[in-house]
Amino acid sequence: MVWLGRIPYREAWERQHALVAARIAGKAPDTLLLLEHPAVLTLGRHSHETYVRAEADLLAERGIELIRVERGGEVTYHGPGQLVAYAIVKLADRGLLIRPFVRVLERAMIETAATYGVAAGRLQALPGVWCDPDGPLPRKLGALGVRIERGVSYHGIALNVTTDLADFSLIDPCGMPGIGVTSIAREAGWPPEASRPSTESVEEAARRFALVFERALDEASQSEVGADAGGADAAGGGAPRVLVAAGNHAAGATLGAGTATAPGLGAGTAVASGPAAVAALSTPGPAA
Repeated sequence: MVWLGRIPYREAWERQHALVAARIAGKAPDTLLLLEHPAVLTLGRHSHETYVRAEADLLAERGIELIRVERGGEVTYHGPGQLVAYAIVKLADRGLLIRPFVRVLERAMIETAATYGVAAGRLQALPGVWCDPDGPLPRKLGALGVRIERGVSYHGIALNVTTDLADFSLIDPCGMPGIGVTSIAREAGWPPEASRPSTESVEEAARRFALVFERALDEASQSEVGADAGGADAAGGGAPRVLVAAGNHAAGATLGAGTATAPGLGAGTAVASGPAAVAALSTPGPAA
């Protein structure tokens, strides 16, 4: 599967806005953008800059921009080795409210981690996903922050795959000083050469995430609307289409078949999905 690769934050942000407008207008299907960013810090619309620990001079020296965006949540670090997934979904067409949709995103991160042999879960009253959530020292594996505009979601998740965890010292993740942060590479015990930030590791995680996200979204949609729609989706007929955007192409999938296009994205290619495809990806990753 081809995907967006490592692209600047503002470029992906603009692409999200275009896709949200197209989705609201009915000119594009639900879309999942999968990518990686160069190092950048983003602030939620109500977050406090006091949670940015690094001085402005240090950020400027490292070329790290601080950007305030529309999503909820506190300050977040994005950088090499981290999977970012932006989900542009018209929730009403799927019969979903915000909380069940957030659960879909969390579940997709948890199940993606599980394909690497890494156990993760939710931590009560805190967003994202965590390793050892019930233990004395929970460690944050993935962050989450979304925005809903006229019924369409955007922004999404950030899952640490081979992220340089030292960069989290630039901030107080979640606005919580001293919080533990981890990655799939660390939890799985990958050797040093495999644990270095790499676009290749993120691309592989993107493939896994796309499959489990589509399945989780479809199951949540069917559970919410099945009784009213007689088992069919809100559009009538099969599962609502999810377009997995990738590079200058777009892999359009309806959890089974089909291709799709959206403004600014090229012609699509079907993506294998479903339980068998997810099972095929359930390998732990680089050997220790």
